[in-house]
Amino acid sequence: MENNDRTLKELATPDVVYQPWCIQCPPLEPAQSYELKSSLIHLLPKFHGLVGEDPHKHLKEFHVVCSTMRPQGIPEDHVKMKAFPFSLNGAAKDWLYLQSVLFNTWGDMKCMFLEKFFSASRTATIRKEIYRIRQHSGETLHEYWERFNKLCATCPHHQISEQLLIQYFYEGLMMMDRSMIDAASGGALMDKTPTAARHLISNMASNTQQFGTRGTIAPRMVNEIGTMDNPRLENQLTKLTSLVRQLAIGQHQPIAAVKACGICTSVEHPTDMCPTLQETELDHPESVGAIGGYQYGKQPYATRLFEGQQYGRPPYQGSYAAQGFSSNRSMPQSQGSYQ
Repeated sequence: MENNDRTLKELATPDVVYQPWCIQCPPLEPAQSYELKSSLIHLLPKFHGLVGEDPHKHLKEFHVVCSTMRPQGIPEDHVKMKAFPFSLNGAAKDWLYLQSVLFNTWGDMKCMFLEKFFSASRTATIRKEIYRIRQHSGETLHEYWERFNKLCATCPHHQISEQLLIQYFYEGLMMMDRSMIDAASGGALMDKTPTAARHLISNMASNTQQFGTRGTIAPRMVNEIGTMDNPRLENQLTKLTSLVRQLAIGQHQPIAAVKACGICTSVEHPTDMCPTLQETELDHPESVGAIGGYQYGKQPYATRLFEGQQYGRPPYQGSYAAQGFSSNRSMPQSQGSYQ
């Protein structure tokens, strides 16, 4: 039926069209037939495509199961191509279903799988880890050797020669284990071939696992932890010490006492600068002395006598002053001022 003759409902209804399957298994002999068993499917490892998963490890486990459960006379690649979709979940299964490339062989499918879930940047990162591998403090020779082999197994295509692998492992050894390996090799490990050196290290690591004991590590005190252990912690301790020192210096410095105004009890100004005093001086000049704490009437006589005198002119020498002066001479001198 052409589109012009179809109704809107028929046009909106999706057709049941399946995308072509990307896996095409190699044909078997006419007398051969193969069907996946549920027992094989349940034994298959699962790969979800997460960041921390190892695709090489998944392929190894998948190979073990398929080679074990392969019927006699059936090619192994045929079994793997049929069983591989059942070993994927999540993002990995979505990747397989969205593939437009047709896989005719197991080798092509395996290469595409590794290209997707083992990027070139991850390969470069593992190579750098192999270059910089170091034996940890308190780690036995067997543990270090096992960790080194696991790291190399996560990236079989690291393209590092056997000579460099042994050299990187040897350079990362602690001084005690390095001296022990040199002594066991007759003076220096570098005098042996890469194959002989690997065999010697493997034997010594196995012997360490069987009979070696981990040396007791004395716990270090707080004052024995240096900047190389934790530079950030050392930085924070330095800043904290400086801050405490500044606080201690600030506490020892004398703090000026805050004096309150004697008139309005305010701490913002001294008594002689009180606004109340200034207002009173403008409104009632005669009461300024009383507000300031002095009584005008009880000031000394001499102060009142010359109060209205101008600067630079001699004092008034009237009859009253002369009389007062003469009377003062005849009177006995009193102690202090007039009160």
